[in-house]
Amino acid sequence: MAASWVYIEDIPRIQEGEVEIRGWLFNKRSSGKIVFLIIRDGTGYIQGVATLDNFTEEELDSFEKIPIESSLIVVGDLRREPRAPGGYELLLKRVNIVSYSEDYPIQKKDHSVDFLLERRHLWIRSRKQNAILRIRSEVVKAIRDFLDEKGFVLIDAPILTPSSCEGTTTLFSLDYFDLGKAYLSQSGQLYMEAACMAFGKVYCFGPAFRAEKSKTRRHLTEFWMVEPEMAFWDWQDNMKLQEELVSYIVQRVLEKRKRELEILERDTKPLEKVVPPFPRITYREAIEILKRNGQDIEYGDDFGGDEETIISNQFDKPVFIHHYPAKIKPFYMQPDPENPNEVLNNDLLAPEGYGEIIGGSQRIHDLKLLEKKLEEYNLPREVFEWYLDLRRYGSVPHSGFGLGIERTVAWICGLKHVREAIPFPRMIYRIYP
Repeated sequence: MAASWVYIEDIPRIQEGEVEIRGWLFNKRSSGKIVFLIIRDGTGYIQGVATLDNFTEEELDSFEKIPIESSLIVVGDLRREPRAPGGYELLLKRVNIVSYSEDYPIQKKDHSVDFLLERRHLWIRSRKQNAILRIRSEVVKAIRDFLDEKGFVLIDAPILTPSSCEGTTTLFSLDYFDLGKAYLSQSGQLYMEAACMAFGKVYCFGPAFRAEKSKTRRHLTEFWMVEPEMAFWDWQDNMKLQEELVSYIVQRVLEKRKRELEILERDTKPLEKVVPPFPRITYREAIEILKRNGQDIEYGDDFGGDEETIISNQFDKPVFIHHYPAKIKPFYMQPDPENPNEVLNNDLLAPEGYGEIIGGSQRIHDLKLLEKKLEEYNLPREVFEWYLDLRRYGSVPHSGFGLGIERTVAWICGLKHVREAIPFPRMIYRIYP
């Protein structure tokens, strides 16, 4: 009977017997008349052992010459081997090469980041990059599971929009047939506000685009966000959901992706502390922290990466900063009734110097106030008429937030730059591959 094709991740469940593995040659070595082939199949790694018991000397010599990343199909008997990757190895009986990989460009040596980014389509095969993207997948699944279990409805927001959400200076524009300019979405939030009036609790999950000419380690021009929106929730309800979600994501990764965190050599002790409640400070208190740490900053200034790092380093958990000045925040944020110069919003900064991963707020629900804000921000009223309708027909207080996937993944993985937290990064000087 032919050997069954199995995935390497399923081997601990199978434990023994003859199996077939289909994958790629990750590495190889030899010792005397034994050749060790380390094979990966996308789900894991296993050591295949070829000896004179099953092969000729000529065949063993040929195995030593197989280039790394050649694709192959192997058959062999499983056996436990604690010293081998994954705790099992395969006593090889057959080795069939599907395709030779001559002169594979990424070798077992140091390469520059630019070199690797130019070959991102190959770089994602490496152990570290593979581990990062598996953790990203777990983060996405955790978010979906958390919100779905709480009764949220997934609503897809459009990627092409007629207007700005976060400011007109960071828009990617294009000609939209005979209708003039359209823009790549900066956020699905405005559409989620419409959806929450229909479904109560909703979220969208998709790409967002910011034409910022920024080269910091926290910026991409294309990134992914999850954006929940909730009718009848105030800004404090909103923050409670945020800390529950972030804690759920982190604890889920700690539980499900231990192997990947080990590959990344991530110190998990700081992540184990990420449980509610998170500390909360006002914008004014954040300004005082920065001043005590030697920063030249005044009330009304916005925070950049350096300032966020200083603030977040004061805490061993994510920290909320709330009540920012209205003038440095978007038009749709609800002013504080007790101090209309500040808004009922929050940013959530990740610890260990990773900075903002969430921005959220209670939204303006009063029609006249929203109309006034559109004028103050010099935004074209005609493209926001549908948005104003939400305040004309059954308006209610409502709140929401956006969580950036790449920044969250970078923090959980302990990465220096968000470019490794997305499969194919888009930056100010990079749109290849």
